[in-house]
Amino acid sequence: MSGLSDTERAECAKILNLMSKGDVLSLSDTVTNKLIVVEHVKEAVETILSFTKNAEEFLRRKKVYRELIFKYLAKEGVAMPPNSEKHQLVKRTLELWSSRKKLIRPDRHRPQETACDSTKVEAGFDPLVLGQQFCQWFFQLLNSQNPSLGQQPQDWGPQHFWQDAKLRLLSRTGSEQMDEFLGAELVNLRLLALTRDERLLLSPNLDTQGLKVLTSPHGLVLVAVAGTIHRDEACLGVFEQIFGLIRSPLENNSWKIKFVNLKIRGQDALGGTEVAAPSLSYNSTELQLLCS
Repeated sequence: MSGLSDTERAECAKILNLMSKGDVLSLSDTVTNKLIVVEHVKEAVETILSFTKNAEEFLRRKKVYRELIFKYLAKEGVAMPPNSEKHQLVKRTLELWSSRKKLIRPDRHRPQETACDSTKVEAGFDPLVLGQQFCQWFFQLLNSQNPSLGQQPQDWGPQHFWQDAKLRLLSRTGSEQMDEFLGAELVNLRLLALTRDERLLLSPNLDTQGLKVLTSPHGLVLVAVAGTIHRDEACLGVFEQIFGLIRSPLENNSWKIKFVNLKIRGQDALGGTEVAAPSLSYNSTELQLLCS
């Protein structure tokens, strides 16, 4: 009987789908000690998942190469330095899967939808869960536009923003610069330029230090998240991003972005401090003012 949770099975299957047929069949022989003979990849994948004791055992298998885990994380919107060692990638992958297991409804056996346009408010909904789901969706979508990842760009566009959406971008990379963009099209294009043109990868920190979610009685949900910024092998600095989300009653009560405040600090502005898991500098009082 498999020791993997439903979430881990699904994610391990994604990694197996990145492997060559020969490696999948070889791994099936390894996990079953050649006691079960398989001929097809689909059968081999199911066998591997069924006979794997836990997620860490799977990730540490020799056939699950470092490059495979790196590619998997990139596709999931998690940017890691390309020179990361395998044990670092394994640790980050396990953290990602652990956070996703927390998103499973107590009365369901599958994760909640993570796409922004299918996330609805329900009675007793958990704002923190919504914030985690939104960040996973948003950064995976935005990072997919980066051509250096070599993957098919996902459905990015102005449709995810309110028509009067506003972006405030504060950049501290040598000198300080503040820019504002108004309207769904301009906000969409400026954020798109970060990944498509500037080739940045934004990796959010979704633990308790890096993510805060507040709600207002007027229907606004505020999601604040911190993370690191990468380009190729370099970690360029950190970011803090605040999203204002409001449901659209004309579009199945889906969530759309009302405003974005993005603050970027380059390495020179950090004074050599550790940026592996950045924390939010905003306190709850400051965030509450944005909800009013």
